[in-house]
Amino acid sequence: MTHNIYEQLAFHLSTLGMGYPFKDGLVEILKENFTPEEAQVALLLPTKVAPLQVVSAEEIAPESGITLDKLRDVLDSLTERGLLFSGKTKSGEKGYALQQVGFGFPQTFFWKGEDTPAARRMTELLGRYFKREVTEEAYGSSATKPYRYVPAKNTIEPSLQAVYPYHTMESVINQTRVFAVTHCPCRVVMKLRDRGCNHPLEVCLKFDDLAEYVIERGLARQITREEALDIIKKSEEAGLVHFVDNALGNIKHCCNCCGCACWNVGSIRRRKIPRDVLMATFFLRDTDREKCTACGDCVKVCPVNAVVLGDDFPEVDEEWCIGCGICVAGCPSGAARLKMRPDREGQAPLPTFEELFEKVLREKGLK
Repeated sequence: MTHNIYEQLAFHLSTLGMGYPFKDGLVEILKENFTPEEAQVALLLPTKVAPLQVVSAEEIAPESGITLDKLRDVLDSLTERGLLFSGKTKSGEKGYALQQVGFGFPQTFFWKGEDTPAARRMTELLGRYFKREVTEEAYGSSATKPYRYVPAKNTIEPSLQAVYPYHTMESVINQTRVFAVTHCPCRVVMKLRDRGCNHPLEVCLKFDDLAEYVIERGLARQITREEALDIIKKSEEAGLVHFVDNALGNIKHCCNCCGCACWNVGSIRRRKIPRDVLMATFFLRDTDREKCTACGDCVKVCPVNAVVLGDDFPEVDEEWCIGCGICVAGCPSGAARLKMRPDREGQAPLPTFEELFEKVLREKGLK
């Protein structure tokens, strides 16, 4: 019966919009983190909802079989340990939600950047579970991609930026009210595996209700708008790639990724999962032949190895280029530039975070 409750929870989590594929290793992860009673309570929380969409304890109490006070105790304990998200309901009550892939679990074990026995144990368990097939299914099984890359500053020509102002990190930052910064969970995991890189760790930005959650839980430190912009600047200088929710508004986070460790840029760099399976990419690298000096700098800095120097001219593999602008920002002759992908002309991200994940749910057949 005990093992069965974890299988039930594993199946339940697989029906989230950003769900956990029911593959080998998931039950073991759940057994490590939830008691049978906690697993039973987690089964009461809805799955066919957008990430961070909470329900109150009162809403699920009739199905729980325990007192409201006991239910709250269990929910609060899970929240304290980073196993549930908590925030305010529309009526202002405390609410709870399952952690969806990319929005907390398993990132909560690593956002503080600590080297603890629990973090090392989770690194081991996640290494068994989050293999290529799981990553591809979790992030790539809807036609609409949950995340998009945002080019580095000043790498989109002014005329294009005037048409597509939302493809800048400044536009994302300017619409945000609360900011927090955590450690990059991907690089923390690689460091715990003794495979760390030299890229900065404390650069993972959280916004608004997700920021409030990580601040309250002690998983992050609160920062100002100016500090967030400075982290964006320093991330670009370090060759990191910005990705955000594939929406125009209500964006919840910005990861600054490297090809060494991160699940998206790293998978693309190693040609494990096709770019368009994982991420929404709106731009591609282009080159002004007259300005190009064939210095090769762009080949060295491309985070996904999509540029090679052929016949004294950089050649771009447009099947793998992610349009991040890192090569454009570092081009000494100004020859590198970004162009809109021909098949993305006239397209835009979904208007809001909520509309984005409603569409993902529909495409996955969950609504």
